[in-house]
Amino acid sequence: MVAFTSVTGSAVPTPRLPPDAAGADAVRQWYEDELGWAATSGPEGVRLRTGLRFDVLELPADAGFAMLHRCDPRSPVAVRGETMQLLVAAGSADELPGLLDWLEWGALPLDLVAVGAGGFIDAPTPAGWTGSREAAVWVRPPEPGREVEAVLPALTTLTAVSTWSVVGGGGGAPDLVRLVDTAATHCHRARLRRASAAPGNQPLAFS
Repeated sequence: MVAFTSVTGSAVPTPRLPPDAAGADAVRQWYEDELGWAATSGPEGVRLRTGLRFDVLELPADAGFAMLHRCDPRSPVAVRGETMQLLVAAGSADELPGLLDWLEWGALPLDLVAVGAGGFIDAPTPAGWTGSREAAVWVRPPEPGREVEAVLPALTTLTAVSTWSVVGGGGGAPDLVRLVDTAATHCHRARLRRASAAPGNQPLAFS
């Protein structure tokens, strides 16, 4: 049975497992054996290395849930506390600053960041396993036995001039440019909502 808890007003699955379930080493082993992902376990818990099989876009959970229906349902998505984590193709973190500038979002504070080569994220509790309420959980878990890279949002073609040429994701992967533009839009809207809801502030209009 899978119970549900609330993160910024949206339902997030809280996996359950019998109380004698293995601990951090079993979680790390699961990621290594079932998905082939580099994982470490230590005092900080189980962590997944980014920049090898995937990078991660992090954004506020309220913005993430607002755009979730626009994301490819095959792409893994996790939530940790008030932060949503979208898995994207390895190398995407290096492209994010340039993409935001090209999409004319670079001058605005968006709370949209990327974790790439040399980074780590806390490993979400595998689907069907139990975890603490503070642990990251999968909203859309990866499927063991399938190559995750094939469905991750990826950058298309960058031409030699200072424009992006959007010709469709390689190998059928969703387009990273469209994902980043959608994420930036919802991050901006979420900031405006939070600002207008703050005590003493006047409501802000936005599209």
